[in-house]
Amino acid sequence: MKKILSVSGALLLLLSAVSAIAPAAVAQPSTPANWHAERVCADVPSGIASCFALKYVDDSTTPAKALSQGGQVKPASSAPPATGKTPADIQSAYNITGLTSGGRTVAVVDAYGYPNLERDLGVYRSQFGLPACTVSNGCLTIKDQNGGNKLPRFNSGWADETALDVDAVSAACPDCKILVVQATTASITNLGTAVATAAKQPGVVAISNSYGGGDSSDSTYGAYYNHPGIAVTASTGDNGYSGSSYPASSSYVTAVGGTSLVKNTSTRGWGESAWSGSGSGCSSVNAPLPAAATFGTGCGKRASADVAAVADPQTGLAVYAPSSSTTSSWAQYGGTSLSSPLVAAMYALSGNSGSSTALANSLPYTNSGQFNDVASGSTGTCSTSQWCLSGTGWDGPTGVGTPNGVAGL
Repeated sequence: MKKILSVSGALLLLLSAVSAIAPAAVAQPSTPANWHAERVCADVPSGIASCFALKYVDDSTTPAKALSQGGQVKPASSAPPATGKTPADIQSAYNITGLTSGGRTVAVVDAYGYPNLERDLGVYRSQFGLPACTVSNGCLTIKDQNGGNKLPRFNSGWADETALDVDAVSAACPDCKILVVQATTASITNLGTAVATAAKQPGVVAISNSYGGGDSSDSTYGAYYNHPGIAVTASTGDNGYSGSSYPASSSYVTAVGGTSLVKNTSTRGWGESAWSGSGSGCSSVNAPLPAAATFGTGCGKRASADVAAVADPQTGLAVYAPSSSTTSSWAQYGGTSLSSPLVAAMYALSGNSGSSTALANSLPYTNSGQFNDVASGSTGTCSTSQWCLSGTGWDGPTGVGTPNGVAGL
């Protein structure tokens, strides 16, 4: 059974007394009474990963609610939800409008199969006037975890995840090529094998991983994610301050947290606060990032997150995703499953990760002034405030902040 995750509409606001130029606190949007976020992938046992995609669900439109009130079940949406972020919104919010990658490739690693991936991606890109991305024109490539064409069986939750991932990459980087590598199952071993396969493909400069399990050791799984010269991003998870999630807790990846993103009247035109579900915390087993040594994380080992982008399902992305193995429709999605592919696409726009032999997760710390500092919001209660409370500088929910252009990546 799918697990329903209730997201609190009230977040703590922090007003910095340390710096006169601290970013202003931004309130999370109020939560409608009939709204909740629904996980598309179930919780899993140790050694298995769960995808982090969250679907925006309006209870008043669900079949059970409609029928209980004597109404009719609404058909699947044939148009993007009005509240869902568009490619133009994403590009405006992160100051990447007009940037191009020159055809660099972003790889998306997910589990299981999705037979209608190419068709659904075509619907999404056509809706927003993005150039076609198909297998025949060389923009889209789909492989199994070993690099072949023996694609795994369909899984509805993971197919939703994959739809979110490829639409997010498309939104941030319309000219990026997209490689989708489908693991046979959701075990960390199989997903890691898919990551290693993605890293071997020509043109790949970034690999997004929108899944995770419990904190695990790089001594066991790290070789799958250790690819200097390629930006490997991983979602920190959707459970707030509750410990680290692997592979985000790996010392080899860029751990991506989440924000609530709303339009406002500021010069930027957008405001962000830490999303309450954004995963944050300290690994118990993996080494800290050398680049983060002067940022006061308070963690003796690897701290999460490094950076962030929009993840709150209420302020999430309009996505065209499967509702069954044969049909698809529009809905709104979030979770740190959204923020990871967005940041991977922005790494591709920067072009910096592919020209270096260093790990790409050092770049945000080296260039921290190139990020929007997210200074309000909370992911729970913790003994060391920056692990769960956003404030000026590095914090667990959002790292050094969200991209302001791509100079920081």
